[in-house]
Amino acid sequence: MGIGAYGQNDSTRYVSKKTNDSLATKISPAIIDTALIQRDSLFYNRLKAKMYKHRMTRQLYDLIFQDVYNSQARTGEVSQIEVNPFKPFEGRIIGDIYIRRLGVFGQSVYDTLRQPGNWVERTGNRLHTNTRENIIRRSYLLFKEGDALDPTILRDNERLLRTTSIFHDARILVLPRPGSRQFVDVYVITQDVWSLLPTGGVGSLNQFSLGFEQNNFRGLGHQLHAQVAYSGADPRQKIEYQGRYTVPFIGKTFLTAQADFIYLRDLKQIAFRLYRPFLTPDTKYAGSIEVNHTRVNNRLVARNDSVLLVPLSYNYSDIWIGRSFRIFYSPNDAEGKGRSRLVLAIRNTNYEYFERPTVTADTNQLYQDSRTTLFTIGYSRRKYVRDVLIYGFGRTEDVPVGEAISVVVGFDNAELGPRKYAGLNFSQGKYLNKSGYLYALASLGGYTRNQRIEQGVLSLEGNYFSPLMTTKWGNMRHFFNSRFTVGIDRFDNEYITLNSSSGSGINTDGIGINNDALRGTNRWLINYENILFSKLNLIGFRVAFISFANLGLVSFQDRSLLRGPIYQGYGIGFRLRNENLTFNSFQIRLAYYPNIPNNAYPFRFAFEGIPVLRFRDFDLSAPQLIPYR
Repeated sequence: MGIGAYGQNDSTRYVSKKTNDSLATKISPAIIDTALIQRDSLFYNRLKAKMYKHRMTRQLYDLIFQDVYNSQARTGEVSQIEVNPFKPFEGRIIGDIYIRRLGVFGQSVYDTLRQPGNWVERTGNRLHTNTRENIIRRSYLLFKEGDALDPTILRDNERLLRTTSIFHDARILVLPRPGSRQFVDVYVITQDVWSLLPTGGVGSLNQFSLGFEQNNFRGLGHQLHAQVAYSGADPRQKIEYQGRYTVPFIGKTFLTAQADFIYLRDLKQIAFRLYRPFLTPDTKYAGSIEVNHTRVNNRLVARNDSVLLVPLSYNYSDIWIGRSFRIFYSPNDAEGKGRSRLVLAIRNTNYEYFERPTVTADTNQLYQDSRTTLFTIGYSRRKYVRDVLIYGFGRTEDVPVGEAISVVVGFDNAELGPRKYAGLNFSQGKYLNKSGYLYALASLGGYTRNQRIEQGVLSLEGNYFSPLMTTKWGNMRHFFNSRFTVGIDRFDNEYITLNSSSGSGINTDGIGINNDALRGTNRWLINYENILFSKLNLIGFRVAFISFANLGLVSFQDRSLLRGPIYQGYGIGFRLRNENLTFNSFQIRLAYYPNIPNNAYPFRFAFEGIPVLRFRDFDLSAPQLIPYR
């Protein structure tokens, strides 16, 4: 494994293979069995030897096959928890910072000598504009030349680079400067994702849509999404348009600016947002300012199953600011125990309606003008461990470990009368000893007015994934999710559902089907999914086979949740994903829904895009109402 000779556009220098490696630390034994690796290598070597005898079959092999898991073992890609690799250099002075930008395809931050395997990858690298070096230096680094090296800052920076939408993966190396006991040089290695995605579809010459998503405009890191749709037969509006422009991490402020313009038949909106989250556990200040004007035809299903389109027009504003303080730990024990923070924040939101149905104390309370102020105080402890093959298909994944507890209080100067709010959140996540990872969340909150509860909610959630298991077909994990929600004195026509028109297993917030009968004020949803990350690799797309089961209970307040029917969904399918592309994972699934009301077709076949899932973190941010969803 090496860093390799650097390209013309990279202000870097050659690094010997013998230099220190940011992953050259003591780690647990590899999860991939050595005998299995040798057997797979032998199989692919024999296949390659046979197909390389002829020009056509040789090109076919290079186009289709990559030894995915063999390459992981060969290049040392991390598979389990490891210690902070920057610890030996703590306190040394950072001398020079070198940026190494890899091609989108072929290379890896763990093996920069790897080359594109076929003409498709080589062409893609030539067409893509890598993130500019000065953008990485100015906007994405938490350290600079002359700083004393802080291992936690470099570790956070590596994770921060990986979590942005423009980088597929990132790695930081620290190398002692020859002849110096004080200075070290830092090498930042980044690999972009392919950033341009055309979108659209054609129904006929009179009905079509066309658009694109550019997640790294001209290498600046800016994101531009735009789409135009035309429907000549629609009497209301023939042309629809929506666009979004995002400028992330402005300068060294780590502020992100975002502007939206949406002009659809049932939704028209102009919005602007400027925000900065608590990017790392050591970020002191965070906040956001958002304003928008919205016109929407809100789809409402009444208790008598009638469907209404409710026209709404309103202005919305939201501003919050937070401050965090380090407590209960010293930098020396932060790696083992995690970094603890006390967070204080205040938030003010305002809804002002111009068009809405008539609002009274008994009807349409959701659409009342409101001016809500919330305060929060919370405790957060978090650290991150690296793993693979959880929600991704081979990229490095940073798994949060820790806990958070917060109390939210406030008041709402609502149109129907002032009311107070109180809420409590507790969450925890950790690796169980050789038994996988478990995350739990408990939330309780609601308004009080005239000594009565309004819009209360109790929410319990648990997520689990098993250790990675090795089989002769590939690596496999089991996933279990459970979400239990109870609404307490919710407003009329305010409900939650088991609906999800796409997705399955852990990739859905329902049971995988859309039906107006699957609604109520109380809900319990259980998802199971088995994923087999196979060794198949088709033109850079890794293949995972899935099986899933979705179970759900839903009821209104006047009926016991446990006495209702258990709505069910079962299925199989497979997913394809290229981690070097911004595209969602593609999923093909066959599902069976045996007892959905008014469902004439229990078997459903779907080809759909599945967004990449994100871990629940333990960072506290804006004070918010306990969500009812």
